[in-house]
Amino acid sequence: MTNRLGVYDRKTNETDISVSLNLDGTGQNNISTGNAMFDHLLSQIGRHGLIDISISVEGDDELGWHHIVEDTAVCIGRALKEAVKEGKGITRMGHSFVPLDESLSLAVVDFSGRGYSILEMDLLSDSDLGDLTSDLIVHFLETLSREAGFNLHLQILRGNNNHHKAESSFKALARAFNMALSIQNKANNEVPSTKGTIT
Repeated sequence: MTNRLGVYDRKTNETDISVSLNLDGTGQNNISTGNAMFDHLLSQIGRHGLIDISISVEGDDELGWHHIVEDTAVCIGRALKEAVKEGKGITRMGHSFVPLDESLSLAVVDFSGRGYSILEMDLLSDSDLGDLTSDLIVHFLETLSREAGFNLHLQILRGNNNHHKAESSFKALARAFNMALSIQNKANNEVPSTKGTIT
């Protein structure tokens, strides 16, 4: 099987972003958004989802991180959608519980072609997240699911430390991706839907 690749470049007056990814990779990351905490969280998706990801971002960080975070989500989402294509042979649904010390997160995804998210993350505002705010983490995930066309339910079940809670949630998302996007040999390369399409 050939690698499932997605590439998306987007340049606006606010940001200049290039994303490439390989769903059949080994978890190699080359991520530079200008925000160390954002890079750290994004790297979890690659490493634990076994997705090779390259992200290059330039933007108006002097105004804050909103444009960069939102537009990065748009670009990753569209690259992911390109890589999934018709979804032939994929498992489609995936879920994962991931602990990190005292924190525990659950992520459930469905690559149905319908972008929708329910997020219960209970992150404290601006605590132990570097320059990244908790509301931007939530906004990133909402935008990612919408642009990539997958259903996302993500819940932080317990935890005290904001860094641990955020990281465990991204690791859970990555592991859910890994399950949902894996190819089922007995699916005979068919689209996993009674409709015959997820696009």
